[in-house]
Amino acid sequence: MNRIKERLSYIYEDQNIEKVYSHIEAAMEKIKAKELRQRKPAWDEEDVVLITYGDQFNEEGKPTLQTLKKMYDAYLSDKFGIVHILPFYPYSSDDGFSVIDYRQVDPEMGDWNDIHELSGSARIMFDDVCNHISARSEWFQEYVKNNPKYADYFVEVDPAEDLSKVTRPRALPLLTPFRLANGEEKHIWTTFSADQIDLNFANPDVLAEMIEVLLFYIEQGAEYIRLDAIGFMWKEIGTTCIHHEKTHEIVKLFRDVVDNVAKGTVLITETNVPHKDNVAYFGNGHDEAHMVYQFPLPPLVLYSIHNGNTRALTEWAKGLPAGNRDTTFYNFLASHDGIGVNPIRGIIPEEEIGAMVDALKAEGALVNYKKTETGENIPYEINVTYFDALNKKDDDDSLRIKRFLAAHSVLLTLPGVPAVYIQSILGSRNDYEGVKETGANRSINRQKYGFAEIEHELQESGSRRNRVFTELTDIIKVRKAEALFHPNVPMQVEDFGEAVFAFSRTGKAGESLLVLNNLTDGQVRLPLSGRFLNIVTQETMDFEDGLELGPYQFFWLKPIHEEEQQ
Repeated sequence: MNRIKERLSYIYEDQNIEKVYSHIEAAMEKIKAKELRQRKPAWDEEDVVLITYGDQFNEEGKPTLQTLKKMYDAYLSDKFGIVHILPFYPYSSDDGFSVIDYRQVDPEMGDWNDIHELSGSARIMFDDVCNHISARSEWFQEYVKNNPKYADYFVEVDPAEDLSKVTRPRALPLLTPFRLANGEEKHIWTTFSADQIDLNFANPDVLAEMIEVLLFYIEQGAEYIRLDAIGFMWKEIGTTCIHHEKTHEIVKLFRDVVDNVAKGTVLITETNVPHKDNVAYFGNGHDEAHMVYQFPLPPLVLYSIHNGNTRALTEWAKGLPAGNRDTTFYNFLASHDGIGVNPIRGIIPEEEIGAMVDALKAEGALVNYKKTETGENIPYEINVTYFDALNKKDDDDSLRIKRFLAAHSVLLTLPGVPAVYIQSILGSRNDYEGVKETGANRSINRQKYGFAEIEHELQESGSRRNRVFTELTDIIKVRKAEALFHPNVPMQVEDFGEAVFAFSRTGKAGESLLVLNNLTDGQVRLPLSGRFLNIVTQETMDFEDGLELGPYQFFWLKPIHEEEQQ
């Protein structure tokens, strides 16, 4: 509690923090007095996350969260111990990320009882959309009505101010004009859209409110909490307004609160930015985020397969910081958003990023752009399912699935906790009809399904969905059973040339596992000798004159030593 007070004093250096400290302390004590769900004390190799929407599957006359639980219990429970339900609160836009009420469940999806029922089957990850709130929220509507309580909840800016240094994630205006009830026009800070109003964390009351929201989510059973768009939280004109030192201090404060009231709850920062800025949210390795999104991974794997060259991926992996008992990476390839290219700026030359984006556009991907400080539009996000991103329109499904599984071999074996998006586990293709309906590029990868329809397709032997689901879940099960895939088991990157991404994982007792991923369409011969157990197939393999890897083939190999053979 002393550390919390110190952080508040740093954040609000010129203000009396006693009131906000007392507010936070009382809220924490209230939660600690309740009987909370027991948290898993630490992550391990069995932790694999499913990312999905609360209304991903539907049945007539039934709340969609109940259908999600039905789908999870029938098909997914033995593969995924953690379910990330994307924002399931009432919302006005952005498929949930413009929250009207942080403390309610969208009535079309169900209610808190449905969340609690699902959390009886799985550990649940919530979104804390803490940077902004819907223009239709009570908070903002009361501000518009000149309610003095909310007068300082949002960031008012004179449009004459020089805002040129502010980092813009999208090619949209930073300020949005609103007419208040008294007739005044105010220009309000809106980082992401006119419907997503940034909260003013310079007001201690806002911080206290959002800590109450965080505690409420813990009370409702959240074991993992994703801090959405966290990098933009603190605004100071004259700076970039991203990754501000006080933003980091607020994340550290959140960490102190969470560790104090519900040890084992995991905070994950979502910062779709260059790698150096992203990993800064680990703090000193013990005092900030428990996990950070591994944002360079999706575009780097895509780039490697697209170019048939793993050199950039290999060099990047060599520089990854080792995890510890308090931190690890949240690894993913696909999510509800597009594939961000900002995280590989500085890793991949700009002209090569542009060439990859152009090639993907030619194959049907859509692209979102942002403005640079000079006013130039540059791509920041490729909108496409990961299945289609890896492949060409004319490829057959066998080749597509090979590439897709090779990419997921990388995902499932790197140090960290892996997360798989629902569209990936279903082998989904680009949803152009969804884009037509919403006018939003991101809808290409956000298709929703009738339960009976998707169940039929999954059970259709030999179909694309059936093959992807079966083959991908098979290797997920292998990953979960292997102790050397514990998130904190160290990795040593191996160099087998530009065609293969290879590394070994070595445990404390010296036991090891070698992961080999051919990310090209050619045959590769590796200078490997010895006897190994292929843990995917459970075959014993002897290599005397080298190992042959076919196109997009991968091996997870455990050396068999002489004493083990006897």
